Amino acid sequence: MKNLWLDVGNTRLKYWITENHQILEQVAEMHLQSPADLLLGLIQHFKSLDLDCVGISSVQDQKNNERIIQILQLLDIPISFAQVHAEYAGLICGYDQIEQLGIDRWLQVLAVAKAEQDLCVISCGTALTIDLTQGLQHLGGYIVPNLYLQRDSLIQNTKGIKIPDVAFAELSPGRNTIDAVHHGIFLGLLSTIRQVMQQAPRKLILTGGDAALFAHHLTEFEPHIEPDLLLKGLQFYIEKQII
Repeated sequence: MKNLWLDVGNTRLKYWITENHQILEQVAEMHLQSPADLLLGLIQHFKSLDLDCVGISSVQDQKNNERIIQILQLLDIPISFAQVHAEYAGLICGYDQIEQLGIDRWLQVLAVAKAEQDLCVISCGTALTIDLTQGLQHLGGYIVPNLYLQRDSLIQNTKGIKIPDVAFAELSPGRNTIDAVHHGIFLGLLSTIRQVMQQAPRKLILTGGDAALFAHHLTEFEPHIEPDLLLKGLQFYIEKQII
């Protein structure tokens, strides 16, 4: 079977095309707050691939999701939206109100949760999300603004400071305003992660665009980087329904 796996995030649309568990195509594009329009531009390409089904993870609101469905219906193949469950494939959701847990976080945990392991799963994306597991029990987690959201917030509220897009690579005390801001934000996020990891022994798993950057400074925890963890979780989620 040839399938399309879609991850519609807050700022990007990512997809895989797979056939017999082999990735034939993988793409990530900024959707500029209009994922449906981006998808409409891709629909003819998807039609040419003779796909069998579509699996979707979307953090968009109902209006955007309805537009996404309308566009995908042009493919005339089954469409499955992933949803958070109180229990799925043995994994128990840690939220009292499961609808409040983002599907992106749920699928990332679902992709790696194991009965014999306690995990700290961190997504270094638009927000820095931290989810904890004890075996197959999801314990909940934390959400904090990522590096760039914190920096942009400071820029907006600090008159006269212009901070360019430079790497958050150093942790030494800044000797100018630009370095002080970047190093301070990064140090704060790393300190948050260390505090969480000190609560109990856990395997640290990082995913998202800045995973390698964080891993470089968290070597004491032997972090494991899992690229495209959400899409792996989505694939597992849908295939579990088919079996």
